[in-house]
Amino acid sequence: MRLSASPDRLLPADAAVRRIAAELHDVVAAAPIVSPHGHVDARLLLDDAPFADPADLLVTPDHYVLRLLHAHGVALDALGRGPAPATAPPREVWRAFASHWHMFAGTPVRVWLEDTLQHVIGLDRHPSAANADEQFDAITAWIADPASRPRRLFERFRIDVLATTDDPADDLAAHRALADDPTWHGRVIPTFRPDRYLDPSAPGWQAALDGLTAASGVDCGTHAGLVAALEDRRAFFRAAGATSTDTGVVEAWAVRAEPAELERIHAAARTGEVTASDAAAYRAHMLWELARMSSEDGLVMQLHPGVLRNHHTPTLERFGPDTGHDLPLPTAYSVPLRDLLRDFGADPRFRMVLFTVDETAFSREIAPLAGFYPSVFAGAPWWFLDSPDGIRRYREAVTDSAGFYKTSGFIDDTRAFLSIPARHDVARRMDAGWLATLVATGRLPEEEARTIAADLVGPLPRHVFRLGD
Repeated sequence: MRLSASPDRLLPADAAVRRIAAELHDVVAAAPIVSPHGHVDARLLLDDAPFADPADLLVTPDHYVLRLLHAHGVALDALGRGPAPATAPPREVWRAFASHWHMFAGTPVRVWLEDTLQHVIGLDRHPSAANADEQFDAITAWIADPASRPRRLFERFRIDVLATTDDPADDLAAHRALADDPTWHGRVIPTFRPDRYLDPSAPGWQAALDGLTAASGVDCGTHAGLVAALEDRRAFFRAAGATSTDTGVVEAWAVRAEPAELERIHAAARTGEVTASDAAAYRAHMLWELARMSSEDGLVMQLHPGVLRNHHTPTLERFGPDTGHDLPLPTAYSVPLRDLLRDFGADPRFRMVLFTVDETAFSREIAPLAGFYPSVFAGAPWWFLDSPDGIRRYREAVTDSAGFYKTSGFIDDTRAFLSIPARHDVARRMDAGWLATLVATGRLPEEEARTIAADLVGPLPRHVFRLGD
């Protein structure tokens, strides 16, 4: 089958509404990309080396792709995960992917991949078992073209701002080298991700503290020391251009604890004797502590609770994290965050973006919170929800309570560099469709819809994430 994307793809089926949506999409189709939350490695752009091969480019690092192929019985080592030489060679990985292409029908992954294969790489056929080798060779040739290097693609994709995700102990050497490179003119900024330091019952917590001690020069042997070290590293990140933090927790509880109690728990955890209830209290306080820090230094606090990480222990042990078995959980916000928002919710310096993988929370909790607290913004549909229909349901769910200007603007949350323009285009098309529906039903003037469409892709995310003009 030919790859032939319709210019009206994802727009409403009704012809009159589709016409309005197409005009609205035209307003933003070529607008620069603001990507304030993602997982591309800054070193990719610093080194500007050719991509390794088609499998490494499009299959092996993408957990969206891995999880569905694994669900259909394809072993992860057949997809390039695991230690070489046990893992399959790149051509075999591509063959496995291409022969299962039909399994992605109807998924957002298919939408992103079709766009990437056709409009970025230039293929004209859907992958299949029959053409797998031919396409592998064609993509290999495309990789060899100097125009396919990461820096040239950064310019081609019209990326204005790209945020990475970084551990507090990271030296940010790649970011600093990019900033000092006179041949580089893009903006790549770090994001402070402190997850490893929040749970004293987690494996590797003590080793993480040791690394943070080395990076900050502050002894993390006490809770007070850990807090001081995190504050030190936040200042370091801000100096390197960071404007936000990113925190992933299972539950959104944020409750302040007494210093003596925290020191007791910290000491017990260092000897491996922390209880489950003490660890929960410690985590809840650390989330409150991070909000307190954001209220003082102005880093925007992104929060995405509700993910059960590494659901299948044998897969984690053999192949490591980010292999497709992180799963969504029902998530509450209003009660767990009440103390935090009591203390910081009306503080003009504090800003929090709430994400979810539980879409029932959009209308029940997140939008009402954003509709009252000046500091709270409804984060874009993220992970499991960043699909065309998920984006539509998000707009339907949050607009009544929060409108458009208490939402975050789209975030792509991706490691798959080549998919960035496709993901942003999906959001722009779906937002154009929702705005067109409001116009067609007499709820919004078309001229105002044009302004909102433009604001959603540029001014709004810049404002929410404090990225400047």
